[in-house]
Amino acid sequence: MKTVSRVYDSYAQANAAVNALERAGIPARDISLVANKYVSAKYADVDDVSDAAKGAGVGGAVGGAAGLLAGLGLIAIPGLGPVVAAGWLAATAVGAAAGAATGGVAGALIDAGEDRLHADVYSEAVRRGGTLVTARVPDAEVSRAEAILAGYKPVDPVLRDAEYRKEGWRSFDPKAPPYRPSQAEVDRMRANWPS
Repeated sequence: MKTVSRVYDSYAQANAAVNALERAGIPARDISLVANKYVSAKYADVDDVSDAAKGAGVGGAVGGAAGLLAGLGLIAIPGLGPVVAAGWLAATAVGAAAGAATGGVAGALIDAGEDRLHADVYSEAVRRGGTLVTARVPDAEVSRAEAILAGYKPVDPVLRDAEYRKEGWRSFDPKAPPYRPSQAEVDRMRANWPS
């Protein structure tokens, strides 16, 4: 099994990518989505995730017939704080604080075989409002999964890294202050969010 990951600037792109992966026969249990909490008006003002709410969306869709997106919920991930998420990567990222050296989403991506630069850029992109989609696929299906994800205009991690570095960014910092998007950014992030 290989891990294929892409990050999108809007939830709409990520939503479409997840649906396309599921239509292609990739089981929901092998797909993950991690989004900035601002994609949902319901979660935008949450700054602390109670122990009762932690993991609410992480395992909900695993093995479920309704698909991954039906299991979205609010969880706390080290380095990102409250995020809207579902799937195996989110569950790994929540537990990564105890196991992975890097922790959080970056640590979970690195543990799954993702390049460190991409893991850092993807984590920073989620912190700044993006939505990460990750799929575990058999080696023979990697090209097909990559083509599906590419069809929804993901962020180019090399270009995004260069943009971030122009601002003084060096790598994902789990201790960075919470990101507060503008209303225009919130509107972009929420595109196609279910009511």
